[in-house]
Amino acid sequence: KLHLANQDGKGEATAYELEGHGFFEEPKWSPDGTKISYRDNSWSLYVFDIAKKESNKICSEPQYGPAPVRGLSHNWSHDSKWITYTVNTKSMIQQAFVYNVNDKTSHAVSDGMSEVREPVFDRGGKYIYFLSSTDAGPVKHWFAMSNADMELSNEIYLVVLQDDGANPLAKENDEESADEKPENGDDKKKEADKEKKSDDVQIDFDGLDQRILALPLSAAAYSNLAAGPADTILFVKRDREGDSELVSYSLKSRESTPMLKNVNGFTVTPDGKNLLYAANGSFGIASTSGKIDASKGKLKMDSIQVRIDPRAEWRQIFDEVWRINRDYFYDPGMHGADWPAMKTKYEPFLEHCVTRDDLNRVLVWMCGEVAVGHHRVGGGEERRSADSVGGGLLGADFEIDSERYRLKKVFGGLNWNGQMRAPLTEPGVRVDAGQYIIAVNGIDLKSSDNIYRHFENTAGKMVELTVGPNADGSDSRTVTVVPIANESSLRNRDWVEGNLRKVHEATDGRVAYVYVPNTAGTGHSYFKRYFFPQTDKDALIVDERFNGGGQVADYYIDLMRRPYISHWATRYGQDFETPTGAIQGPKVMLIDETAGSGGDLLPWMFHKLELGTLVGRRTWGGLVGVLGFPVLMDGGFVTAPNLAIWTEDGFVVENVGVPPDVEVEQFPADVVAGRDPQLEKAIEIVLKELESNPPKKYKKPPYPIRVRK
Repeated sequence: KLHLANQDGKGEATAYELEGHGFFEEPKWSPDGTKISYRDNSWSLYVFDIAKKESNKICSEPQYGPAPVRGLSHNWSHDSKWITYTVNTKSMIQQAFVYNVNDKTSHAVSDGMSEVREPVFDRGGKYIYFLSSTDAGPVKHWFAMSNADMELSNEIYLVVLQDDGANPLAKENDEESADEKPENGDDKKKEADKEKKSDDVQIDFDGLDQRILALPLSAAAYSNLAAGPADTILFVKRDREGDSELVSYSLKSRESTPMLKNVNGFTVTPDGKNLLYAANGSFGIASTSGKIDASKGKLKMDSIQVRIDPRAEWRQIFDEVWRINRDYFYDPGMHGADWPAMKTKYEPFLEHCVTRDDLNRVLVWMCGEVAVGHHRVGGGEERRSADSVGGGLLGADFEIDSERYRLKKVFGGLNWNGQMRAPLTEPGVRVDAGQYIIAVNGIDLKSSDNIYRHFENTAGKMVELTVGPNADGSDSRTVTVVPIANESSLRNRDWVEGNLRKVHEATDGRVAYVYVPNTAGTGHSYFKRYFFPQTDKDALIVDERFNGGGQVADYYIDLMRRPYISHWATRYGQDFETPTGAIQGPKVMLIDETAGSGGDLLPWMFHKLELGTLVGRRTWGGLVGVLGFPVLMDGGFVTAPNLAIWTEDGFVVENVGVPPDVEVEQFPADVVAGRDPQLEKAIEIVLKELESNPPKKYKKPPYPIRVRK
């Protein structure tokens, strides 16, 4: 419901029923205080008339997606008679419209061929400002890995609303003095202007597309458009490093003014003269004119205290979790569960909850009744006795020898990459496997000691190690190392590089090996790192075991299925193929029971498109995804999976997984012994396929002879 209360907190709130689905958000007052525009959780836009107690639906998003790609930004004109908004086309490109509140009609402002965002009326009533981009297409198609490294830039535009409106960006005649005015005496226009009410916005739709102008600002990552005083627009500009700055632009001076750095967001008062901002970890109030002095107008948020009643909150959270699932879960039938009955079934447990963890357990029980993956709860105000203290790690395995710790293996890294730094291999350190650690920070180290105790709270800090070739400390030396907090990236790289060597050696260099840890950013980087340098190979093994999922792995699939087109001959060097980044030979994919979500979809697509053989174990089977949900009142969260895959054969993969063509188990004894039965089977299969069906070798034809007659 919509609850309206006095700003001073006095009196009771009035509740209003709203049209829409379940959860409502982003209410915006009309300037005259008689109406409110809002969205619901189906991503439909409405306007509510308070006096009439009725809602009118303006539009709905044609496709449901995550928040960053949805449209439905909405803003009022200063006369409360128009709402400007955006909505995605079926091609996922945002188009701008204006809605006439009185006659309940919408009119297009943009043509839908370029991305338009955040339209807002100028307070003078003569313009609408908006952001627009022509390179947004790949980015807006969000459910795909192919856009992982795409960037969207935009520019700021304005549209002149009246057919007889002046061009605010027209070239100025610098020979004309300030007090000279052309004597073309448009008396009729002056009389007409007098008849117009000063608070009315007039829009002439004929020829509107020809009255769109670009502000003289370079393309950048702009956001948060807002109108200041008449002829002034405010916005946030971000650079490539992600640093932000609040900027204002004046049509009168045709200049932009930087106002405040590191701004996370801001909102402008109805008269456009002041703003509330969030920046540098604090909130403040400032004027919309000129630079902002962050030392003034800062709100004293530290003085705010709120008394909470955990048990009352938990009951509200329980109800909210039930409602979120009721209104967001992809299947209205809740997979056959009687959802009202489930609330009745689990509600009695609330009186026995004594911690937030207890509540989470009850929520998991209730949500488990719909039997779907990606369904989880977490967060909230959990009590912590103390902050944990981490340790430092050297990127190495140890073994005990002669009552000392000896380095059994030292993991290499990429010391030019801060995320892959290997402490023992850095220049000036170079500690090799087989050496003994004699002392840490001058303290003698024996095998009876817990070596990790000596590295408590040392991540990122300098530590002195005494190391040497002999357990008695002879010929030792002291080096300074900087331990890391986590070795997982080093160990994963070592595993990947080890598998690559195994494949290379077992296939005489004919087969490429590519590991993809997920179907998101890291997997995208891994694929580029390992696939393209090996496109000279005849065949391919793709390893997606332990795949953590993410998005639709179209990027991997598109590259793996590239067909041969042609060769190209040059005067010098080798001939080359189109496409250049492709492997047309046999392909095998390794899968296991820990790969899920996007890691389910990748082998499912690989099998559907008949790209090759699946080897390993059946995948997890969780392919109903999540697209974001309302936060719980104590900061916790719940998911209500709302993105399910189906084909003409029905809903697929969820709770079933993707089975391998050749099943191979990884028994612990084999793995401990250093074997990888699944990889070994993949190598065996790909070699057999190379023998029976080798990639075609193309023969260059004779050069053409052109005879001039």
